[in-house]
Amino acid sequence: MSARARTADFAAVDRFLDRRLEASLAELSRLVAQPSVAAQGRGMEACAAQVAEMLRARGFAVETIPTPGHPVLLAERAGESERTLLIYNHYDVQPAEPLELWTSPPFEPALRDGRLYGRGVSDDKGHLMARLFAIDALLDARSALPCRVKFVIEGEEEIGSVHLPEFLVRHRERLAADACLWEFGYVDHRDMPLLHAGLRGIFYVELTVETAKRDAHSGLGGSIFPNAAWRLAWALSTLKGRDERILIPGFYDAVQPPSARDRERIAALAEVADEYRARYGVTSFLRGLTGGVELRIAEVFEPTCTICGLTAGYQGQGSKTVLPARASAKVDFRLVPDQNPEAVARQLRAHLDAQGFDDVRFEVLGKEPPGRTDPDHPFLELVSETAAPVYGMPMAILPMTGGSGPNHAFLHTLGVPVATAGLGYPDSRVHAPDENLRVDLYLKHAKHVARLLVAFGERG
Repeated sequence: MSARARTADFAAVDRFLDRRLEASLAELSRLVAQPSVAAQGRGMEACAAQVAEMLRARGFAVETIPTPGHPVLLAERAGESERTLLIYNHYDVQPAEPLELWTSPPFEPALRDGRLYGRGVSDDKGHLMARLFAIDALLDARSALPCRVKFVIEGEEEIGSVHLPEFLVRHRERLAADACLWEFGYVDHRDMPLLHAGLRGIFYVELTVETAKRDAHSGLGGSIFPNAAWRLAWALSTLKGRDERILIPGFYDAVQPPSARDRERIAALAEVADEYRARYGVTSFLRGLTGGVELRIAEVFEPTCTICGLTAGYQGQGSKTVLPARASAKVDFRLVPDQNPEAVARQLRAHLDAQGFDDVRFEVLGKEPPGRTDPDHPFLELVSETAAPVYGMPMAILPMTGGSGPNHAFLHTLGVPVATAGLGYPDSRVHAPDENLRVDLYLKHAKHVARLLVAFGERG
């Protein structure tokens, strides 16, 4: 296709997207109104069925495949080129609690001041819908997709994609593709679009200790019975020092430092320290970091140990003098290349035992290895380049992001390069009350995906 023809083609695509934006947001709102909370098993099959119908309406052959957890959708539609783009999304969402902190009910989408609010509206139903919106526009303008498109849409991303790696192994041939567009993406605080070449891994556990059969009166047992809350607090204190260094022996052995090229890409980014201070209300950063390259390097290339929640005893209004018999804590470890969650599990168990806490059990709630694509890969360059006509600039390609996901399985099982792109922005509030998307970024993502599909079909 000539450059002139491509320009005319995208003019028609953009007119369609501008004209049909309200209808697309209405379809997205219907999807968001269907709860699909994986952690609670709420509405999962109904939501999967709704997504399947959305895909079939666009001419995709769709199969809903059961797993030991929630079903996975596979969808495929042929295109003018046999080049195949695999698109990964998920239909599950985070729990909406605490409900009292939402301005409007989480499963009753509301449009306010150019933003659409609702649980899952950004993570990840908005991303999926924007991509289907792009496909609508291409089919209207061209009657055929420019390349073969496959979707794999799971229902367990928010609980660690527990069954997805095995699913990819079993369906490797059906999922064969040349590249993969990932489920999310962001613009930064300046509205510059960002492409992340890698994701940190995660090892998420719940630590539990029981010191008695039942709670006791604190006056009776305070000086003679073991206290589960203290026991757990002491165990947790052995995991990380006040200098923020993780104290588990061997934990850092596999960590790969960022390369000179990684540092070069990160150095090209805008300063974020003041933006973080303003948005999150923090007055300082760990270990005396003040900003610049070192803050951005630490943000994504250092592993973490985070206490995500603590539970013990009485935490209601007023006082209750009780000695808790059971205490638990949820802890996540964000992992960087080349750490492995299986190795971290062994190290954690050995560490607790060596410290005298063999009575502290842990249950693994989620685990994913880190994974990354070469930031200089041609597919990532293509994704970046095709954003420029929409955003007025190409995407900045970053070597890693701080979050996690199952990209390792796509990279190593399917052998595809993985690129992020999407409609998120710093105040999307994903996983938090008042999750939202900006309507202008929803439209821009659809326009970007349309251009990416055309370029991918033409150039691979």
